Amino acid sequence: MSIVRVLARPMLASSFILSGLDRLRHADQTAKQLSPVLSAAVQALPFATDEKMLARVIGGTQLGAGVMLAAGKFSRLSALLLTLTSTLNAVVEYRSADSSTSEGRTQRRHQLLKNVSLSGGMLLAAVDTAGKPGLAWRAGHLAEAGKKTTRKQLKHADKAVRRVANEVTGS
Repeated sequence: MSIVRVLARPMLASSFILSGLDRLRHADQTAKQLSPVLSAAVQALPFATDEKMLARVIGGTQLGAGVMLAAGKFSRLSALLLTLTSTLNAVVEYRSADSSTSEGRTQRRHQLLKNVSLSGGMLLAAVDTAGKPGLAWRAGHLAEAGKKTTRKQLKHADKAVRRVANEVTGS
């Protein structure tokens, strides 16, 4: 792993780890803040739960995924989960921010840009293969190797059939 990844992943994950801890400690406040989204989620889920439990799940997801990203374990999956929670935060904070004053609108815009930037960083981390080929590249190269092998086999089979045909007609 490069030194950039060793340093960047924990730096990027740190805010999510602290946010996840805060959400777990203050689940009531988190449920109240995320209420517009959580109330819809509670109704859509096929099992019984409440907003406070979903707030804890979000906090636990942020904490766990942040730690995993910082440690470099399952970093692509962790980054994808953090992208989802970051996007959720961006939507909720933007909708609930004060927009009645010019200072409030400026603060709202800055907060939105921060959240969008974090989401962008997480998306980059989600597609980072650490210099190793991704699954799509591997699948493409495997298919290409299969095509080459098939062409060679067909060429050899064609030569063999022609040789046998020549022997049969020449006899």
